[in-house]
Amino acid sequence: MTENLLLPMATLQANDVGFCYGTRRVLHNVNLMLEPGVTALVGPNAAGKSTLLKCLCGQLSPKGEITLDGQSLRGLSRRDLSRQIGYLPQTQMQRSRFTVFETILLGRLHELGWRASQSEIERVHDVLEETSLTSLADRETSELSGGQIQMVAIAQALVREPSVLLLDEPTSNLDLRRQLEVCSRIRHLTAARGVCTLMAMHDLNLAARYADHVLVLREGTPYANGTPAQVLTETMLEEVYQVAAQVTLGANGHPSIVIQGPSDESGEI
Repeated sequence: MTENLLLPMATLQANDVGFCYGTRRVLHNVNLMLEPGVTALVGPNAAGKSTLLKCLCGQLSPKGEITLDGQSLRGLSRRDLSRQIGYLPQTQMQRSRFTVFETILLGRLHELGWRASQSEIERVHDVLEETSLTSLADRETSELSGGQIQMVAIAQALVREPSVLLLDEPTSNLDLRRQLEVCSRIRHLTAARGVCTLMAMHDLNLAARYADHVLVLREGTPYANGTPAQVLTETMLEEVYQVAAQVTLGANGHPSIVIQGPSDESGEI
């Protein structure tokens, strides 16, 4: 096992980014700079979170400019984009007859010739150990739980050695324990590799616990960006989510949020 790979510090930046589906504007005036660490991307449904992630990984072509270490994404090939930016969509990885080892190795597809080299095989073994999946290496992915298949998807992205990870609701459809385990592992891997991780989330208490920074989207525009304690406030929850809430800071400095109900008291959905 080689030591954890600490990648060169990267910066992903968006300048005046906007995007429309037809005539429907989804993103408007998005300016952000992602630096190494975990940033939680939060906001109500239809705030533009998934669309922003697709723009940042090059799947969509927005207005404005997105750069990675000062270089426009428009100047990068698909191969370079997939190598430098790891993107996990909201849809969970499909289970198959491939083993965990084989599935992760496929993440190196852009580097493979007719056969995998010894260095590629060693790299997969390193990632298996790094993500605590070694014991599952020979299991078919069809046999895995939701939390396990999610970690395999993350491992497949990591084996490409990206400097940026974009995760769209990585804890969706997981039980409470698996949500904690996945978030804890993402935080550990982000720190160990020195990468920029942006993950869309709905659970604000998970964001408060595991994120270094929080970016709030409201109707396609950034509402706030800062530490969890700066951003996850009662005022934000009322203005963005239209809910009344009590926010307290624990001894560890993490905000704890208790939702009390709709702020307009109508209770309508």
